[in-house]
Formats: sequence, C-alpha cells, structure tokens
Amino acid sequence: MQKAELYTYMSKTNPTVPTTNPAEHWVSSLIILQPERKKKMVKFLKPNKAVIVLQGRYAGKKAVIVRTFDDGTRDRPYGHCLVAGIKKYPSKVIKKDSAKKTAKKSRVKAFVKLVNYQHLMPTRYTLDVDLKDAVTVDVLSAKDKKVTALKETKKRLEERFKTGKNRWFFTKLRF
Repeated sequence: MQKAELYTYMSKTNPTVPTTNPAEHWVSSLIILQPERKKKMVKFLKPNKAVIVLQGRYAGKKAVIVRTFDDGTRDRPYGHCLVAGIKKYPSKVIKKDSAKKTAKKSRVKAFVKLVNYQHLMPTRYTLDVDLKDAVTVDVLSAKDKKVTALKETKKRLEERFKTGKNRWFFTKLRF
C-alpha cells in the first residue's frame, strides 16, 4: 500500500485526519493504527538476588532476597521483600592464624528483615543460598522463631563463605 493510498484510507476511516496535506499527518496516522498495549514492568527483584540496603539500621549492608511481595500486602500496601543479610562481615584470614583464630575470623552475623523496594539497591549478583525454608514471614512475628531462623541463616552464609564462592558478597562496602 502506497503512502497516498494509506493516507486516503485513513482520512476516510478517521475524521480527525485532514485530507489537505498528507505529509503533515503521516506519523499521526500510523500512531492511530497501532492498538494500545499495557506496559508492564520487568520483575528483576527476584529471590536469590543480592541487594544493598540503603536506609535504616542496616544501611550499606549486603543482603539476599528471600521472597518478594510486588503488589504489597494488607499490612504493607507497597512493594517490599523479605531479605536476609550480613550484619557483621567476616574478617580477613591470613595463613599464620591458628585454626581457632581462623574459625573466629570466619564468623558472620545475620539479619532478617522486611524492606521496602525503594530502600534497596539491586546488584548484578545472585547468591545460590537456599533460605526459603529457613526464613519466612511468620518468623518475624515471634522472637523464638526469629532466633532459630537467624541461626540457620548464619550457618548457611558461613558455609557459603567457607566454600570461597561469592567473595564479593562477604566483603564490607567501603564508603
């Protein structure tokens, strides 16, 4: 179909397109032809994504997303997620340290928290640590459940540190 033919077709079917100058309204006629599509945001905050907490007590600390709530909940009507992160990073281990000292320097302190999406900075890294069964939302409601979840998280993060994978995640942010 030629430009002129398409333009005359458009002017017949759509009264808003004037018939005098086809060159002026060529672009607008194409816009009218396209059906409207709803634009959807890409979900990039997924479980096991490494993030940095930006606000609050744990600002500057690295965490991993355990579960996401994109549409929010009744209590929190905004997008948020459950994160488990490192409160206290492991120290640098050197060769001459004894086994006891190496074990002490390799310790990690963990935290579990519900965080608004706006207070997180996603990174390009993912951490293949399975925390879904250890950390859940109902863990935060009771103190004893939270303590057991923190111990389990600490254990799994220390295991990951000892394997030597994801070195970046276990280094303190210098800022």
